[in-house]
Amino acid sequence: MDFQSIALPSELRYLLQFKVYYFPIAGANIDAFLVYPKHFLKKMKSYIWTIKYLLMILTIDVGNTRIKSAVFENDKLLELFIFSNAELRKIIFKILNKYPKIKVLVVASVGNVSIEAFSFLENKVKMEWITHDSPFPFENKYETPATLGIDRMILSAGAVLQFPNQNRLVIDVGTCITYDFINDQNQYIGGAISLGLGLRYTALHNYTAKLPLLEMKYPDGYIGNTTEESLHSGVVNGLLFEIEGFLGDYEADYSKFTIILTGGDAVFLAKRLKNTIFALSLIHI
Repeated sequence: MDFQSIALPSELRYLLQFKVYYFPIAGANIDAFLVYPKHFLKKMKSYIWTIKYLLMILTIDVGNTRIKSAVFENDKLLELFIFSNAELRKIIFKILNKYPKIKVLVVASVGNVSIEAFSFLENKVKMEWITHDSPFPFENKYETPATLGIDRMILSAGAVLQFPNQNRLVIDVGTCITYDFINDQNQYIGGAISLGLGLRYTALHNYTAKLPLLEMKYPDGYIGNTTEESLHSGVVNGLLFEIEGFLGDYEADYSKFTIILTGGDAVFLAKRLKNTIFALSLIHI
């Protein structure tokens, strides 16, 4: 299970409780490292917030390609669900039947699912829709703040809450790849957006006459001696070089910062990243 499947639903929960009632906890400085689900959940209690507003809630993150949902009771993750847009109504009813104590539904969406899609729940649970006007634990210094994706804001909030008082770079390798930098003054500065691995393979196939559509695979090296190996080298090595290049620029400008690598393709890429700033503790859920 990738980190983002846990991270986004989890941060939705904490944003709701940040809005309602919280006490900050001081955390020690943490060196840069790669975060995966178990590590993230283990660190929650000691590095995020002590919550005294206790209830069972359902969080829903609507992404570009799938929906991630999680049920929480107090500070405990009870169950995680991943499903398609078409399954939304059926899965939500299934979750509510299984967990009748759910009182609050928290939703964030960057996909093609509007708030109207949840209207069937109006009389069943209290709904909280995360928007640009929701409270976030950072100052948004983006020049066009209304255009900053809610998913990027939620992951940035998670970085701020989990790693206080330090520079943070969140790299989300999903359908698109996003880079989000929040400084040690809790100011969101900006980042970058590029094509994810799947989109790179698809674009090479769709916009050429003869290149095949391939499943992602580690190339044997950087010199491809067949068309397929050349494609794998161009897509995978190209993305690795991109990430390493960004990291080099950040390192030149900031002496120390925490990197959080997340998203569906994070595990695939992690072992191939050469930058020594990553401590590759691959912990799966």
